[in-house]
Amino acid sequence: MNAPSFKAPPKLTNQHGEPRKVGIEIEMSGIELSMIVCQINIAFGGRIKETSRYEFAVEATRLGDFKIELDSRQLRLLEKQKLANPDLQAEPIPDLEMYTKDMLAALSKNLVPCELVAPPLPIDSLHELNTVMELLRQHGAKGTRTSLFYAFGVHLNPELPDLQAVTLLNYLKAFICLQDWLVKAEQVDLTRKLSPFIDDFPKAYKQLILQPSYQPAIEQLVADYLQHNPTRNRIMDMLPVFAYLDEAPIKQALGEEKLNKRPTLHYRLPNSDIDNPEWGLEQCWNNWLAVEKLANDPDRLARVSSAYLQTQTPQLPEMLKPWIDSLKELMADQ
Repeated sequence: MNAPSFKAPPKLTNQHGEPRKVGIEIEMSGIELSMIVCQINIAFGGRIKETSRYEFAVEATRLGDFKIELDSRQLRLLEKQKLANPDLQAEPIPDLEMYTKDMLAALSKNLVPCELVAPPLPIDSLHELNTVMELLRQHGAKGTRTSLFYAFGVHLNPELPDLQAVTLLNYLKAFICLQDWLVKAEQVDLTRKLSPFIDDFPKAYKQLILQPSYQPAIEQLVADYLQHNPTRNRIMDMLPVFAYLDEAPIKQALGEEKLNKRPTLHYRLPNSDIDNPEWGLEQCWNNWLAVEKLANDPDRLARVSSAYLQTQTPQLPEMLKPWIDSLKELMADQ
């Protein structure tokens, strides 16, 4: 059987002339952490390391180091939800360290997602991850659509071609223009749409950065982003790359919230459909390539941005053609 096709982006190298890499994170439930660790070890070798009862690593595999953990952000969210309900205040969710091993196993199988964090891989090696996806599926891993309570996703962390302000801005603009198309292409589950982890960019921010006259230096680009988006909870989170460039303004805006600095975007829209045998990670990547292509085509990006801005003008009649239909025409020859 041929390996699934992970198509190539227009720009293949980073700012140092090295092949661009992509980090991928996959959320799932229905399977215990120990089983995920075991299947990674079977597929890729390496050494198993247990950091705590809810955090493992498989180090020195032939692909690099993997991390597997319970998503503690989800647990903190559950705690806030319980505390917001007066009837439940007497029974707050305890800290993870207070859970027994059996309780943690039950959580990972039924409510709180396990997160598999793969090492950054060259694009021509991404297909290797589908090997372990199949093994996990065979051992009961469940994705987004299995339950109304599962808002699980796949996160892509593509390394950028360079870290110039214009490049970062172009990726932001391309994503905003293509967001509606991506939601449709990914068939994003309603539970994920309603989750707080993939909030949309504010309309005022979209209108600001899509203006042709908006050509900020990197300091202004970061400042404007933080003014409108002082949060990690965006569909395409720019904070990791902004923190990589200069951590100080990010810490000032977000405090001591944990943030992984890296020269990548953090795209978190796709569903995790790991239990679907017809699904593979190449679908998430190949849909993302629409952003790569538009971001690296300045003339087309200018036309698409201008057209998108017109849809945001309140005075225009509501019977205008839906944006996705207009977008298809603007992108027809890609």
